[in-house]
Amino acid sequence: MSTRRKVSLITLGCARNEVDSEELAARIEDAGWDLADGADGADVVVVNTCGFIEAAKKDSIDTLLAAHDSGAKVVAAGCMAERYGSELAEALPEADAVIGFDDYTAIGDRLDDVMAGRRRDAHTPRDRRTLLPISPVERQRAHGSHVPGHGGQDDLPDGVAPASGPRVLRRRLGGGPVAPLKLASGCDRRCTFCAIPAFRGAYVSRPPAEVLEEARWLADHGVRELVLVSENSTSYGKDLGDLRALEKLLPELAAVDGVERVRVSYLQPAETRPGLIEAICGTPGVAPYFDMSFQHASGPVLRSMRRFGDRERFLGLLDQIRALAPEAGVRSNFIVGFPGETEDDFEELAEFLSAARLDAVGVFGYSDEEGTEAANLDGKLDPADVAARVEELSGLAEELTAQRAEDRVGSVVRVLLEDKADPAGDGARDGGFEGRAEHQAPEVDGTVLVRGEGLALGDIVEARVVGSDGVDLVADVS
Repeated sequence: MSTRRKVSLITLGCARNEVDSEELAARIEDAGWDLADGADGADVVVVNTCGFIEAAKKDSIDTLLAAHDSGAKVVAAGCMAERYGSELAEALPEADAVIGFDDYTAIGDRLDDVMAGRRRDAHTPRDRRTLLPISPVERQRAHGSHVPGHGGQDDLPDGVAPASGPRVLRRRLGGGPVAPLKLASGCDRRCTFCAIPAFRGAYVSRPPAEVLEEARWLADHGVRELVLVSENSTSYGKDLGDLRALEKLLPELAAVDGVERVRVSYLQPAETRPGLIEAICGTPGVAPYFDMSFQHASGPVLRSMRRFGDRERFLGLLDQIRALAPEAGVRSNFIVGFPGETEDDFEELAEFLSAARLDAVGVFGYSDEEGTEAANLDGKLDPADVAARVEELSGLAEELTAQRAEDRVGSVVRVLLEDKADPAGDGARDGGFEGRAEHQAPEVDGTVLVRGEGLALGDIVEARVVGSDGVDLVADVS
């Protein structure tokens, strides 16, 4: 009988957190623990929290409390734990430990402390941007702070690799043919509404060789699509001395044996250069997909957000993309009700949406986020007005994205089959599958119900779109 203790690892938030959790999982296994599927029977539950917006923080607290109710020891990790540290530990005594990113390399010791009842003082939060040089090109040589998701084989004690993979510091926690692959961490932008740079730190790219090695490892573990994630993928390579590093890396990733599709996420419009557009649209094996962080379309609001662009510039950028790939997928998120946003500003955003023909749209109402410059701005809107604008723009976005999906009826799409379709679903027959076309990213966009015979999980098939339901499509394989 095994005497190894068990840890349940719960991940909240974005795909970047998923990568961080899989690094933690590898470290936990190397420290002599087994990973449990759920809290039942686990000695410790580690919750990789999200600290982005108020709703995410509430979800993190609720998950920590539920883990405590299971009877297991509880460890808070991740963004919320890093951001609040000792403040969270004091407010949430149900957590047996609150650990920051710098604790990840010693996660085995932290778990031992928890099991032995040794309470360690949680860290005092600090601006992690101050831990690295201001000059990006000096950061690769800097040491002293841990960047989650950037672990390598040399980072393990005595060079020992985790049981699940001999070459990278990662242990897959889920199956399926799609996996996120971290390009970089941190952000050097100073958007007035965003607190992420303060607790994630300055921008640090992973060396291309490390990214490629992890891509090969993921392919060996059955991954067919790599989703490249970071806080800002358009900045990749600036600290490596090569602003075209991503354009050079994409063909190499697409050429990895077993990888059928590479997708880039988190693009900044102001940094999306023509060469990068050409690489995404013209590289075989790279999805013509653009996850563009527009946030708004009114020039004055964007300047108040400390961002760049306006409706005309953004539409011009979309024209550049569609000139090279007419059927390219484009998604974006928008904040409405930002301090000082007028009716004219809101109308400008609505007009942009009507003209942009986006495939997926997220709409968020502005709320003050502590530690951000926007929290101190004048011109705050009444919450009821913000909610009304969210409802109005969300309705418009739903109508427009449904029309965009309907426009794809009759076209042929390449779909990665990710799961068996619900037999009770409309039209599912003969082993139908649910999957995603090139214009659809995991979790955040629509899906395609593929009908036909001889289909198998992980296949990429060409299918003709015969119908749509909202942003979702139905397609048949001939």
